[in-house]
Amino acid sequence: MNQVEQLENNVSQHYTDANLMTRIFEGLEAAGIVLNELQLSDLAPVDEFHIGGREATEYAISKMDLKPSDHVADIGCGIGGASRYIGSEIGCQVSGIDLTPEYIAIARALTELTSLNEKVDFEVASALQMPYEDETFDAAITFHMAMNVKDRAGLYREAARVMKPGATFCIYDVMKKSEEELSFPVPWAQTPATSHLVTPKEMRELLNDAGFEVCEVSDRGAFAINFFNQTLSRGAQGPAPLGIHLVLGDSAKEKFLNTLQGIERGCISPVQIIARKNG
Repeated sequence: MNQVEQLENNVSQHYTDANLMTRIFEGLEAAGIVLNELQLSDLAPVDEFHIGGREATEYAISKMDLKPSDHVADIGCGIGGASRYIGSEIGCQVSGIDLTPEYIAIARALTELTSLNEKVDFEVASALQMPYEDETFDAAITFHMAMNVKDRAGLYREAARVMKPGATFCIYDVMKKSEEELSFPVPWAQTPATSHLVTPKEMRELLNDAGFEVCEVSDRGAFAINFFNQTLSRGAQGPAPLGIHLVLGDSAKEKFLNTLQGIERGCISPVQIIARKNG
């Protein structure tokens, strides 16, 4: 196993949770949701594993000018929440990839239950070597995935390869704002070994080098602080049947607090970038 494969294996192991599907189904039942009547909105509290959840997804997608005829790549799709949202609300064909087999199994199961399997498909794959032909996609997203990728230049070159000229690329990631050390664990990493943050300036350079023009950069720090404070406040009253805590496990509160404190200290911030492939 080479260095890249070892790193990807470590990342996959961080997210692997053999009991996650069971916990989600139990949470749906506890919330009074019948599986064979499952709606996309029912999953919103749990199936979008990024800061701000569904609200952040809606904001990001509103910036992309997607058309129903577009084919969209979801690079690092997790359990598929953003993919299903795009397929349902915009009508696009969406193809999601993720390193973690358990996430892909859950993504497929939830997509079938929401009757979106004709619009949305998923595959276990590396973002550094995607199983798609050149210039396949009209647009792509990557939400809170690149923080685990050390080879950022390779990631964005590969994204550019599978995207058509003029395609829109929406990136929503936690980025480094200072040299102050981050406290671990955080949602994307247990230790610094699998956390690879870059600055917004470095992101702009990486995207330019890969063949993208950066159109818009939005620091979502204030939005994130409000999101975490609301989440922690609700959590103080006891865990809800459905929520991202089901994905994060027993250390969810600690991960939330470390991320919130990092944002408040100016160490990190979630940043959204809209770019367009040249050509």
